[in-house]
Amino acid sequence: MPLLRTASASFISIAFALGLATASMAAASTAKGQISVTQVMAMLDQASSNPTAGQVLTAYLAGVGETAAIIIDLAAKADGSPLAACKTRIALDDKAVRRALEAQPKGRWQQIAATPLIVRDMIKRAGCALAD
Repeated sequence: MPLLRTASASFISIAFALGLATASMAAASTAKGQISVTQVMAMLDQASSNPTAGQVLTAYLAGVGETAAIIIDLAAKADGSPLAACKTRIALDDKAVRRALEAQPKGRWQQIAATPLIVRDMIKRAGCALAD
């Protein structure tokens, strides 16, 4: 999972560079260094009142959404047949992200990686079926 670790490190670096990160936010990554539910919820909460927080959130969610959509679109088995078929196009917005993350036990948000939850929610809402 080097790409995920790189994304998490980049997210934290961007937050620090933009002056958004506090000591508690920096500590909010999961034990494996992944972007936590706590971090994403903090950005969701700050986005409407802090333009920089909104930009960081937009960059993160755009990366997650775009990457998931590309993988679903391009994924194919060795014989070239599609690996996934979706009823609708994968989509992502802040309301869907908030709903997916709030469904997690609040006391564990710091230990739960946000990105897999967001991707699973996108796949579910798009009605995707994965081939065997």
